[in-house]
Parts: sequence; structure tokens; C-alpha cells
Amino acid sequence: MSDSDQRETSRTLDPKYDDRGLLSAVVVDSATKDVLMVAFMNAEALQATLESGEAHFYSRSRDTLWKKGETSGNILKVDEIQVDCDQDAFVLYCSPAGPTCHTGARSCFYRVVEGRTLQPVKT
Repeated sequence: MSDSDQRETSRTLDPKYDDRGLLSAVVVDSATKDVLMVAFMNAEALQATLESGEAHFYSRSRDTLWKKGETSGNILKVDEIQVDCDQDAFVLYCSPAGPTCHTGARSCFYRVVEGRTLQPVKT
């Protein structure tokens, strides 16, 4: 059985990181099911998340581990983690303690594309 087959059929967590040691993580609000943000996780971020129950990510621009809300207080309590079939992408269902976006917006997805312009999401 290949590594791919093992990942797809096993009950063992065996993340498939890319060549930079990262995988994608989509954060969804547990209550509303709104997408709040997309980030990357490395093995250290995943381990910290699993151990603490709070979302940790890997910052590609700063080349470092970061805990969401560490400075703002707007942490993400992880309620559930789902993994895709080949274990290279996760969905984190979270309860946010405040705005998720660094801009202060509830979600990082606060604009829609209309032609070549960005408009606020209509609520």
C-alpha cells in the first residue's frame, strides 16, 4: 500500500506537508459556518494547536510560528479539526474571541470582487 493510500484510508493523523513543510488551514466560525481566514500550518503549529486547543499558524512572511490573537487577545478556540482525504489541508472550526482579521474586520473575507473592483460584503 502506498503512502498516499495509507493517508487516505488510515485513522492515523499523518499530515502531508508541502516541500516547504506547510499545509493549508481554513478557519471557519463554529457557530455561523462563515469562513474567517486562511493560513498555513507547519508541524510545530499543528502540534501547538493540538496541545493548547487554540489556533497556531506559521507566518511565511515572518518565517515564524504565531498564535492567533497572541497580541490582540482575539484568539481562536479550536472546536474541531477536519482533514481532507490526503491530509494536506485542514479546516479548523473555531470560536473566535473577537475580530479575526488584523484589520479589525470579523473575517478576513469582507470584500467581494465586482469586475475589477472590491466592494464590501453585503450583510
